[in-house]
Amino acid sequence: MNEKKSFFKGIFNWTFLTVLVVALILVNIVASFVNARIDATKDRRYSLSEGTINYLENEENFSNRLYLKIYLNGNLPSDLQYFRDAIEDKLKEFKQFAGKRIEYEFINPNTGTEGEQQQLFETIYNKGKGIVPMDIVFTKDGQQSQMLVWPGAVIEYGGSSVNVIQFLPGTSPGKPYQLDGLQSIIENSVNNLEYILISSIRRAVEKKKPIIGFLKGHNELTFPETQRARALISPYYILRDIEINDSLAALDDLDGLIIAQPKSRFSDKDLYIIDQFVMRGGRLMCFVDALELSEDSLNTKGNSHTTRTNTGLNQMLFDYGLKVNENYVIDARCSPKVVPTAKQTVIPWYYAVLATPSQHPISRNLEPVLLEYVSEIQFIPKENVALTPVLTSSTNSMPSGLAPMVSLGMPMNYGKNPRFAADIENEINKLCLAGLAEGFFDSHFKNRIIDEFANNPIAKFKEKSTKEGKVFVVSNGDFIKNEYDSTLNASGNQYMYRPKPYNDLRFNPKLMELGIRIFHGNQEFFQNSVDYLMGDNSVLDIRSRQIDIHQIDSEKVKLSSGFYKALNLILPNLIVVLAALFFFYIRKRKYAK
Repeated sequence: MNEKKSFFKGIFNWTFLTVLVVALILVNIVASFVNARIDATKDRRYSLSEGTINYLENEENFSNRLYLKIYLNGNLPSDLQYFRDAIEDKLKEFKQFAGKRIEYEFINPNTGTEGEQQQLFETIYNKGKGIVPMDIVFTKDGQQSQMLVWPGAVIEYGGSSVNVIQFLPGTSPGKPYQLDGLQSIIENSVNNLEYILISSIRRAVEKKKPIIGFLKGHNELTFPETQRARALISPYYILRDIEINDSLAALDDLDGLIIAQPKSRFSDKDLYIIDQFVMRGGRLMCFVDALELSEDSLNTKGNSHTTRTNTGLNQMLFDYGLKVNENYVIDARCSPKVVPTAKQTVIPWYYAVLATPSQHPISRNLEPVLLEYVSEIQFIPKENVALTPVLTSSTNSMPSGLAPMVSLGMPMNYGKNPRFAADIENEINKLCLAGLAEGFFDSHFKNRIIDEFANNPIAKFKEKSTKEGKVFVVSNGDFIKNEYDSTLNASGNQYMYRPKPYNDLRFNPKLMELGIRIFHGNQEFFQNSVDYLMGDNSVLDIRSRQIDIHQIDSEKVKLSSGFYKALNLILPNLIVVLAALFFFYIRKRKYAK
């Protein structure tokens, strides 16, 4: 009986062991094909945004296979290996939603003969139009080593190479990166991987780019002054400079129209053509100043009067539900101003408002947007039109009087803790600085033109919107303006323009020189505005995501490193010993009976 019981017990044990081993093998096989993880970070930095997921799942965005060749592989230093693995993890997440429509391959460019390597280098560099290599110097085994890596990828779609991704910056000849100095660059690139990949995929598969016009003819911002802003959106849109010149068909081919800081008056015919563009469902973006101020006079004399712009555009915007008041907003949440001639070189400049983002997708989670000499926008309720504030002042703000005089001495009147409202915590004090109108508009020229013109088929007059339109207004005309340098070309007969090296859409260089680091969200805000108005929201959530990179406290590491090293060494061994003693005790009690 005991032998029979022992036999069946043996069969049970071997069967259980076999099932367990097979189950473990199956779990490992399945795990090799499935990429899943739990994101426990507060800022959700390791989770794909909803916009990315929707874009990847929609086969209408790209139905053919998209193939990425990533030239970052081989015997890499640990920091670069970490970055290479982060790229693969992100692509695995992409494949969960795109399936076989996304394929990728990691390639080691440093294999093969010297001639084969050189040929590959020339192909992927493509005369500077492809991947730019990175030369790295690092110390290994007490000796200094140098390595050339190609931190980028080539995207193939439709049978040909259509786009290049540069994950990390390249280096100039003779100026290699020290590996120790790459940590912050790699960390930033890891945090931006989703945006880098999804925006590159969008560029690669774009079937037809929407057309956006920059309006000219009313002393708007010039091409050199908007080069940086244009460069941000040019990969996704066709950009044109447009002059109406009394042509009724001037805007017919456009999907969007940008009017940036006009200073001269619009004719009625120009306004009519823009109005009818909106009635057809066009997207209108206006960056306007209600007042003009001479900054030179202000800095020289200490004060300056303001004058009304009177372009005529504001009256049309009023009929769409957006009224730009002829005043300035004063806000305690502001950027300083450098005044070299004053006793106090840097003063709080309450006219340089650091606008507060709202929960709208355009501005959500962005850095504050710098709007200098910005006016208040009021909403005028209209039937079938939704009006939404996108940027506001803080709760400690107020509007000035109409067409005020601006004085450098104004900050002295409010002291170190200015109060611009009775209750500086009350949300009602917030003033709208950027507003959005969406819906079906009544024409600005409704009941204003003679029947003979309205009934003329050439005029194509529309009294109401035939398609849903969008009108976006920022009451500051130059928030996308960049400073620029001019140089003569090689022939010496034409000036060439380029933005200055610093990115003035991200920070004020004069303040940075003084060690005052205030970063602005103007760049991302402009990109998001255009994307939202043009109907592409696939990257809004990524740009608006706030990811905090916490610096390592080197002093704390130095003081506590010994404790944590000992803890990591002793604790696992202690757990093993305690577990062994526990099972020995259980076994002893069991067999002692």
